[in-house]
Amino acid sequence: MELNNEKKMVVEVWSDVMCPFCYIGKRNYEQALTQFEGKDNIEIVWKSFQLDPTIEEDAGAHENIYQYLATRKGISYEQSAEMHQHVIQLAQQAGLTYDFEKAVMTNSFKAHRLIQLAKTKGLGDAAEEQIFRAYFTEGKNVSDVPTLEGIAQAIGLPEEAVTEALTNEDYARKVSEDIEQAQQIGVNGVPFFVFDRKYAVSGAQAPEAFLQTLEKSFTEWRSNHPVLSIEVTEGPSCTPEGTCD
Repeated sequence: MELNNEKKMVVEVWSDVMCPFCYIGKRNYEQALTQFEGKDNIEIVWKSFQLDPTIEEDAGAHENIYQYLATRKGISYEQSAEMHQHVIQLAQQAGLTYDFEKAVMTNSFKAHRLIQLAKTKGLGDAAEEQIFRAYFTEGKNVSDVPTLEGIAQAIGLPEEAVTEALTNEDYARKVSEDIEQAQQIGVNGVPFFVFDRKYAVSGAQAPEAFLQTLEKSFTEWRSNHPVLSIEVTEGPSCTPEGTCD
């Protein structure tokens, strides 16, 4: 028998679920990963970030995404709509469908709390994907409890997961810790991909940029983490469970 104790290189991604370039960046990174020979030895860890923590949960009731950006940037409504059309085209190039006409402005903190819980179950990437889709494509309110319950169910979390995520302050603390960590390492915008805490890719860059950084960081990581492969000759033995044969 061959004993193979493989470790994985960690790629951390600071992201806000209401950031259009974060979803595009996710797709471009995934495309690069499909071309990367060492993909089975890569672990992605999603980190929380809020572009605007001051947004009220019911913001969508009195302004749409075009008006929100126009007010925040001090531009006209028409300019905001034009900017969003450009983002839609970029999303299409990544294989995504954005519908900003249906997008519901809200605070993303609750969604991040659910992602933090999902991470403890190995479902962080699945949670990110479902929440991105809910917001950008399906026009759902990602701070709405029934919406979050549907997302939790879709990725295989237990029925009580959303209640746990929204009432257990450990998950709120984890969101805040991710945001504080982003400030410490100088993250000024998202998406922000960090490879093995050595290299970073900022923004929704092309798959080629992600692939190049994957190859560079993984080559260095592999040199410090050689594959441990041991040939084992079997014989009578006992296990911690009490099985002896």
